[in-house]
Amino acid sequence: MSTETNEPVTHSEPSVLSKREALVRALRNASYEVLPFKKTEAAVFEHVPPDVALTVTTTEAKGLGPTVDLAVRLSRHGYTAAPHLAARLVRDGAHLTDVVAQLREAGVSSVFVIGGDAAEPAGTFPDALSLLRGLDEIGHPFTTVGIGGYPEGHGHIPDDVVDKALEQKAPHATQVITQLCFDADTTVSWARSIQARGVALPVRVGIPGAVSRQKLVRITAGLGLGQSARFLKKQQSMLWRFFLPGGYSPDRLVRRLTPSFGDPGTNLAGFHVFTFNELEKTQTWRQEWLARLEEA
Repeated sequence: MSTETNEPVTHSEPSVLSKREALVRALRNASYEVLPFKKTEAAVFEHVPPDVALTVTTTEAKGLGPTVDLAVRLSRHGYTAAPHLAARLVRDGAHLTDVVAQLREAGVSSVFVIGGDAAEPAGTFPDALSLLRGLDEIGHPFTTVGIGGYPEGHGHIPDDVVDKALEQKAPHATQVITQLCFDADTTVSWARSIQARGVALPVRVGIPGAVSRQKLVRITAGLGLGQSARFLKKQQSMLWRFFLPGGYSPDRLVRRLTPSFGDPGTNLAGFHVFTFNELEKTQTWRQEWLARLEEA
């Protein structure tokens, strides 16, 4: 993704106006993550305008098929839909070539490359770096290639290994999308640190959408028992926030991140909203923010 939305700031603290402009751009440039369930396509058509970029997650239980299929269908309806390509679910070079061919035929221009949570790789791609190299070798057509960022660490992989992997993956990518992190200071410090190490890619900050308790329960149940348990374990530090009365709103997190948008030292370029398929609420939340900012 282009970094042109981040205008240089010539003083230590951005002005109120520059903060506002940077936040407006971050919200307008937000992307949404969706899960490939039966009703997802219809919900996207109903609630999400085509100018909002989407990523489509991969579930280990279902494999890459539903992810690729949904990305293809959405792309054919004018959406920018990036499938999550989980390296550990790709069997071999022939499988990767077939997936890329399907995406190319549908005009898919973006992918998000991850290692995946499968305990064992299905074939010859054990991690995201190996899949990125595989994509380069077959001459992929994608203009946007996202890779994952971990402001709070990975949980199962030492920090130095994660940091080194990001540096190795960066030359093959065009943007970084972070995992959820509820501490703005941690996210900003991490963004500064990767830039200091030479990773100059634009960073999309992963934030939750406006999510109800009921929706979160349904989503985790729909992931399948094993994957749902892993999801809950990975997100246990944040789950209590979703079970507050009325569900979760990302307003406080957005406010705390605002001063760092427009700061060239962080390269924060936009939000990546984990919608948990709560698309109507998330879109309403984003539009209400934009309306308030435009009236200010």
